[in-house]
Amino acid sequence: MEEQNNDQLNIELSEEVAEGVYSNLAIITHSSSEFVVDFIRMMPGVPKAKVKSRIILTPEHAKRLLTALEDNIDKFEAANGRITMQKEPSNFLMNFGGAVGEA
Repeated sequence: MEEQNNDQLNIELSEEVAEGVYSNLAIITHSSSEFVVDFIRMMPGVPKAKVKSRIILTPEHAKRLLTALEDNIDKFEAANGRITMQKEPSNFLMNFGGAVGEA
């Protein structure tokens, strides 16, 4: 008889979810009981952006996510060098690095 490990978690990943969703902006809001993270895709020259995915977390899980992201960023930077961030204007207009109208 085969013994099963009850501590093992079986996670399924559908093909659709495995493809992922590209996002270049995240907006985070919270209440006393939850954190809401909206992942948004903004395109240059398009004044309207769509929320592509919304994740709702308990405060405890939001803090666990923060810790996991910090750990993974530390590991990434140790292997690949420091991630540099450009300052973005406060009105959410994104600079895609080229001149306006350049293809």
